[in-house]
Amino acid sequence: MDSELQIALIGAGIAAVVLVVGYNKWQERRHRRDAERAFKSEHRDVLLEPREEPVSGERREPGIGDAPQEPRRFSEAPVKRGVPELPRLLDARADCVIRLEVIEALDVARLWSVQAEQLAGLDKPVYWFGFNDAENLWQLLGPNSTGACHWFCAALQLVNRQGSIGETDFMRFSGGVQRVADAVMSLPPGLPPRAETLRNAVELDRFCADLDIQIGVNVVARDGQFAGRDVQAAAERQGLRLGADGCYHMLDGEQSVFTVGNLEAGRFSPEGLKGLATRGLTLVIDVPRVANGGAAFDRMMKMARLLADELGGDVVDDNRVPFGAEAATIIRAQIGQFQARMDESGIPAGGPLALRLFAL
Repeated sequence: MDSELQIALIGAGIAAVVLVVGYNKWQERRHRRDAERAFKSEHRDVLLEPREEPVSGERREPGIGDAPQEPRRFSEAPVKRGVPELPRLLDARADCVIRLEVIEALDVARLWSVQAEQLAGLDKPVYWFGFNDAENLWQLLGPNSTGACHWFCAALQLVNRQGSIGETDFMRFSGGVQRVADAVMSLPPGLPPRAETLRNAVELDRFCADLDIQIGVNVVARDGQFAGRDVQAAAERQGLRLGADGCYHMLDGEQSVFTVGNLEAGRFSPEGLKGLATRGLTLVIDVPRVANGGAAFDRMMKMARLLADELGGDVVDDNRVPFGAEAATIIRAQIGQFQARMDESGIPAGGPLALRLFAL
């Protein structure tokens, strides 16, 4: 009896173990099936998907839940104005330049009034420019200029026919511009180095002195004197124009090619010519101030012969020696050499810079 009971209990225990193992296998298959369905889900996984870049300069911060985030926008910083290049009229070799910048556009008339007071008395030309932002160019300023600018430019010419600037001129100019800057509340100007500027001025003046050549030829009366009325009539017939300097000019556009003046002391004037009598005329070509000097010299010699024929005179040099073809050839070659040196230096004869440097 006992043995049968033991056998029955053992059989029940085995059945229970089999039941537990079977239940565990069923649970394992169910969990695996649920997991496979989860991985096959069509819901987006934001951690596995590539991140989309925002457009139009927007950046989105990560958020919680489905509430939309307001995009954060970044505004561009204001563009800083660059320093304009030099005005075309100016040249770093020939001008002491100081630029001024003001935050708020400054009325041009106000700046002109202040600078006229602070820079009065300088014996070299001073130029002021205002930068037109709309047209992107410098405009030369004068007493009647209008408008408003953020940038201004002051320039002191270093050299003319009276020589170069000195230390006093430099200090008066740089100090005057500094006072202008203070008066109009501009940003601190960058002042040029004194020693370098003065050294450049001396070197440029030496170069100009070597090439400051004027060549003249005379038409002298054979029989004593020329009457002023005859001189006036002959000059006008040949297309010469009487200038404010008391000389007649042969013009090419607005540029003087050569001049015709009085051989004696005194200048020509419309009223003075009526009663004038002179022993002769002097024709002069200013070599550094005229382009194509050889051709200009030929025109001057042709005019000298025409005036001599009309007035009854002879073409001679300063020693009253007749001016022949051989002398003309030599002088013409010299003019070419002088102007070639100017071209090599980057200051062509008759150009804008040469006209400024070789002026009184």
